[in-house]
This record gives sequence, structure tokens and C-alpha cells, in this order.
Amino acid sequence: MVGFGVISLAADMVYEGARSVYGPLLASLGASAIAVGAVTGAGEAAALIFRVVSGPLADRTGRYWTLTMVGYALTAVCVPLLAVTPTLGGAGLATAAALILAERIGKAVRSPAKSTLLADAAGQVGMGRGLGVHKALDQVGAFAGPLLVAGLIAASGAIWPGLAALAVPGAVAMLLLVLTRRRLPAPVEAPTRIATGDDGGDDTPRRVPLPASFLRFALGTAACTAGLVTFGLISFHLVQRHLVPIAGAPLLYAAAMAAAALAALLTGEIYDRLGPRVLLALPPLVAAVPALAFGNTLAAAVPGVLLWGAAVGVQDSTVKALVADLVPRERRATAYGMFAALQGAGALIGGVAAGAIYEQSVPALVAVVAAVQAVALLMLISVVRRT
Repeated sequence: MVGFGVISLAADMVYEGARSVYGPLLASLGASAIAVGAVTGAGEAAALIFRVVSGPLADRTGRYWTLTMVGYALTAVCVPLLAVTPTLGGAGLATAAALILAERIGKAVRSPAKSTLLADAAGQVGMGRGLGVHKALDQVGAFAGPLLVAGLIAASGAIWPGLAALAVPGAVAMLLLVLTRRRLPAPVEAPTRIATGDDGGDDTPRRVPLPASFLRFALGTAACTAGLVTFGLISFHLVQRHLVPIAGAPLLYAAAMAAAALAALLTGEIYDRLGPRVLLALPPLVAAVPALAFGNTLAAAVPGVLLWGAAVGVQDSTVKALVADLVPRERRATAYGMFAALQGAGALIGGVAAGAIYEQSVPALVAVVAAVQAVALLMLISVVRRT
């Protein structure tokens, strides 16, 4: 757990440092609010939807480590290349959008395989606690990366030096990944077969179906993801309304990542003690974000950003613990892939819709998100009662 946590720490410095300035970067390249919402929403969708391919591929081939390393390599390469986009003139916006999507696809390639490796380790100490501890280490990097970017922006007056500097933690992450791979064996996949009701018959390994409770849970959390506006749109609002300078956006993002770490640890412990009921707090968290984050004062926006971070922390840790508990071990990568694909569809629809509604009316955006989260809460309640 600790080894993967340190790798994630370094990798998170890279992509979370970059995500903290996606809004201001795209705006500086000529993007509108709709374009920012579309690019960042599509990026999150790519990071999730493509897992429906990489998850089953990991289970089918057993190449968990290979997919993990390829995914991290995409992130380590694409993020520093964003530093050159301000020099490309009219092609800068399209290039930045492509690199953002490629980086997020790297996340999709590695995540189901990495989550399976993590679940194997976390099962020895408690699923909620293990994934919570990993998420906390992960968030140290998510906190440090934006701080590094903010410092370099403040010192240079430009965004590109901060992005270029992220090549260093990217290289460190790849080195640590290679070293960890050499020390740990590949997971052993235990084939299973579908129960037939008798003790005889064919012993050929066959895949068991994913349970209906998992599918209901995936749909409910997809509705949560659809309502969780991207930080790209939040930072766009804060900078365009002159509530914070450009260097202030990554500082707020760092604070959000600290809130994510605390939320992951807290809800992970509660999950192990009380079960999945703790996840019923997710829809109210998501619903509160736009009402605060898109306010006209920094005093309102800061709590909104912190709640956004807490919601992200729960989604990236404790939610995954329930996925691991709902499905058989040999189907976890597949389940994580399908789960993420549904979340990705929610992220894409939500990102585009949020950008469009934001340009028309912030109160309307608040109302729409609240309505979607009411539906999500009802769906999660139906799962928790049966779990």
C-alpha cells in the first residue's frame, strides 16, 4: 500500500498540478466557459469511459503491471508538453485540448489494473482503511503539485514554467514504478465458474456475471459525477470574476486536495465500521458545491472548493471500496472499468451541461445539480438497504 501510495504521490504532483490551472490555461488560449466545461468534462469522461476497455483487458490478459506502467507514462509525457501550447498561436487551444484528453486516457489505461492491485493489498488491512490510506498519500502529491505550480506562476508571471517543472515528479514516478514492479509479483488470477446447482459437470473456468446491486450502485454514483462540476469551470469562474489571481487557483486546488485526503481517511474508517451507509453523504456534498463555489465572494467560494475536494476524495476511495466488496475478485478490474465508464458518461454530460448553463444562469445551475443529486440519493439508498 505504501509503495503504491508513494508512486501515486509523485504522479499526482504531475496531473493534479496541471489540472489546477486547466481553466486559466484554456482561457489564456482563447477558450470560452462552454469550451472549458467541454474540454475538462470530456477529459474526465475519457479518464472514466475508456476503463470499460482497459478493465476487461486487464482481467483477460493478467497484465496489470503493464497497463499500469503505460498509463503512468502517458501522464508523465503529456502534462509537461502543455508548457509549449502558449507558443503555438492559433493551434495552441486545440493542442492543449488534445494533450489534456491524452493525459486523461492514460489515467483510464492504468486505473482498473492499479485499483485491482491496490484492492489485493487493501484486503489485508480492511478495504476502506487500506484505500483511504492510499488516497491520503496520493493527496499529498495532489497538494504539493498545485503549490509548486502556484509558486512558479507567481515567480514568473506565466503558466508554462509551472507545467514544464512537472516533468521532474513525472520522471520520479516512473522510476519508482519500475523499482516497485521488480520487488512485487504479479497478482494471481483465480478462475471461477458460474454455479449450476450441481456438483458435477464441466470444470471449465467461466466468468461470473456482475451483480445487479453493483449496476444500481454504478448508476447512482454516475449521477453524482454528472453533478460534480469540474474544477476547471470553478477556476475559470474565480479568475474571470477576479476573485483570485491566476496563481491563486492552484492554491485553492491544493486546499481541495487536502480536504479530499481527510474525507478519504474519515469515510474509509467509517465504511469499515458502519458499512456503505457513509456513502449517502456524497449527493448532499455534490449538491452544495455550485451554490458556494460559483458565488460572488471569495468567502463563499472557498468552502465550495473544499466541499468539492471532499466529494472527490469520497468518490476516489470509499466508493471504490464498495465496488470491491460488491463483485468477485476475478471480476474487479472489469467492474472498475464498467463503473468508470458510467461515471465518465456522467462527467461528459455534466461537464458540457454545466458550462452551458453557467453562461446562462448560475442559479439555474445550482437548481439542476440539486435535482440530479436528489435522484442520485434515492438510487444509493436502494443499494445500501440491500447491502
